[in-house]
Amino acid sequence: MQKTFYQFLMTKRNPSSRDAIAEFANNAFYDQSFPKQLTDFDTISKYLEENAGYLPNMGIFDEVWKQYEEDR
Repeated sequence: MQKTFYQFLMTKRNPSSRDAIAEFANNAFYDQSFPKQLTDFDTISKYLEENAGYLPNMGIFDEVWKQYEEDR
């Protein structure tokens, strides 16, 4: 069974890290509206652009998405 993007992102959590990807994952964990069941780039990207004030730039998402694609 394919992991959702959220499931993959949660493997990047590290509350004591200042790494941008870890901070993205930590903040997404607390985002009650995050689309947890999706695997679609466009839908997740749109959600983040419109709702994720905690994500300083979309380049971080793009980097994690690339890792997610390589992991699938």
